[in-house]
Formats: sequence, C-alpha cells, structure tokens
Amino acid sequence: MTTRTYTVEGMTCQHCVNAVTGEVGRLPGVKDVAVDLNQGTVTVTAEPIDDSAVRVAVDEAGYRVTN
Repeated sequence: MTTRTYTVEGMTCQHCVNAVTGEVGRLPGVKDVAVDLNQGTVTVTAEPIDDSAVRVAVDEAGYRVTN
C-alpha cells in the first residue's frame, strides 16, 4: 500500500469531507481516505495511487488539489 497526502483548496465543513471522501473513495484500489479540514489535506491510501485520478475526483467533488 502507498499513502500520499494532497493539499486541497476550499474544504470548510463536513459536507466537504463527505463529498471528497465519496469521490476519492470510489477510485479503483483506494483503501482509505482521510480528510483533515484544519490542515486542508486529503490523505489517500491505495494500491496503486493514480495522482491524476485523485485530482479529477477532488475536482468532481467541487474542490482543487493545489500540490
């Protein structure tokens, strides 16, 4: 398993957490998604991690990966 943390712009509430977790969690191979609102990060554990797919999933949820 690989774990990677992404900085995400625009997340402010539990709805944001649910939206991002739902979209990223649907990606093939994703085992865990952890959102930290205070830090503005999303940590993804998957095998393999597809960075571009994570970025698209976050975008689909209405937010933007900034790193």
